Amino acid sequence: MSLPLEGIKILDFTGVQAGPACTQLLAWFGADVLKIERPGVGDVTRNQLRDIPDADALYFTTLNSNKKSLELDTKTPQGKEILEKLIREADVMVENFAPGALDRMGFSWERIQELNPRIIFGSVKGFGENSRYSDLKVYENVAQCAGGAASTTGFWDGPPTISGGALGDSNSGMHLAIGILTALIGREKTGKGQKVSVAMQDAVLNLCRVKLRDQQRLDRLGYLEEYPQYPNGTFGEAVPRGGNAGGGGQPGWVLKCKGWETDPDAYIYFTLQEQNWARTCQAIGKPEWIDDPAYKTTKARQTHIFDIFADIEKWLADKTKYEAVDILRKFDVPCAPVMNMKEIEEDPDLRASGSIVEVEHKTRGRYLTVGSPIKFSGFKPEIVGSPLLGEHTDEVLAGLGYSADQIAALHEAKVV
Repeated sequence: MSLPLEGIKILDFTGVQAGPACTQLLAWFGADVLKIERPGVGDVTRNQLRDIPDADALYFTTLNSNKKSLELDTKTPQGKEILEKLIREADVMVENFAPGALDRMGFSWERIQELNPRIIFGSVKGFGENSRYSDLKVYENVAQCAGGAASTTGFWDGPPTISGGALGDSNSGMHLAIGILTALIGREKTGKGQKVSVAMQDAVLNLCRVKLRDQQRLDRLGYLEEYPQYPNGTFGEAVPRGGNAGGGGQPGWVLKCKGWETDPDAYIYFTLQEQNWARTCQAIGKPEWIDDPAYKTTKARQTHIFDIFADIEKWLADKTKYEAVDILRKFDVPCAPVMNMKEIEEDPDLRASGSIVEVEHKTRGRYLTVGSPIKFSGFKPEIVGSPLLGEHTDEVLAGLGYSADQIAALHEAKVV
């Protein structure tokens, strides 16, 4: 089956996570993605957090499936010449170097446009070009702090907290992929390429939009009635950390289930949905709460919300998290088990859907990786193992018209 992005050539000039996450997604959907790496070194994640000596680390394999790898020293005249040829043939080029690095290499956006006016140039940076912090090198946790996520995550009596999800890195890559696809559609109409930029700070902020909503409400009202601090706590000038509160007007909390004393993940998330209050009361054996004025509305419940959650935990005490969810789902209670990574690793539904896949690697054997989180009715992406460093170098050079002798000379000169 022909994949939607088949025939789209992408130069992947990225490393670590944000850029590779973007290009991997496009590779899954059929694009021909060529990862350009430093000879003998490659992406730094090839060596980071290794679990098997002399094999590419899972950090790399998880972010670079379905790609090809070209070793190329772009600091040499021959390397620059090869890169220019690649740019002329490409549809997309993606980079996430430190600010100014490509310019110093001689490949500014203006120069890339000269070489190929139709190319889409995707770029990930920590901050926007006009930001006072535009020259800062940024990683995941830095972006979460700058984008508003850390200050609103955690508990009110603790410090700002970093999320386990890659809100700064992979999230920025997903945003960039959307931008690149949009620019490709635009090129169909205009015939011209364009630059697509994503700042990690902006991508984190985009996921924190409801917190910006809450900031404006707090500015006007001085309180946020759906937060645990209301009505007995105090509010400052900024949106506080709300622990595990729902945050969307539907109170919720992480609650203990049977076995929590020995299992750190024996919990469920339980939501008290306003429109489903009566059925929730029936589910937890509290029918007397249905019409009780102290419980009947969200506003009334908020004054003693933790007492309510404590009573629900008593109901949960003899039920595992999976047993509890199986009961609650029959009453349409929004809930879920807190699934740890071991459970996710072994989950049959995630395996069946292709959200988690096993693939073969030439040196490490079979390994587990994420598959496409986006599902299509017309095709299912096939995930294949990540490339070895420089695995496709000779193939790419031959495709550019280099003879076997010329390729051998480039290897000898350590250009590739």
